[in-house]
Amino acid sequence: QVHVLESGGGPVQAGGSLRLSCAASGRTFSMYAMGWFRQAPGKEREFVAAIRKIDGRTLYADSVKGRFTISGDNAKNTMYLQMNSLKPEDTAIYYCAAGSNWSRYVYAYDYWGQGTQVTVSS
Repeated sequence: QVHVLESGGGPVQAGGSLRLSCAASGRTFSMYAMGWFRQAPGKEREFVAAIRKIDGRTLYADSVKGRFTISGDNAKNTMYLQMNSLKPEDTAIYYCAAGSNWSRYVYAYDYWGQGTQVTVSS
């Protein structure tokens, strides 16, 4: 079992920045990748970014490419999402996920956090 816990969300004005963190614990040696997803009210959960643990390769959704950066610290079992140039449409609950697949798809991840709210005001 792997447990993941997000932190770092909050309110921010458009154009501003936030950094989210995700700390993993438990059987972290079984994790192959970690990812960030988000869900806005009335919408489905969508992929944001993912990072492969073994070599740090990354994937990004087109909507965040060039503005968000995903990174990881294997020694701390922690993943980060640096979000710059935030837009009101980035407002959502952001979820951390971990699992045995490096993927853009929700179903590919086995473990999920409770989420952290990011609210971007115009």
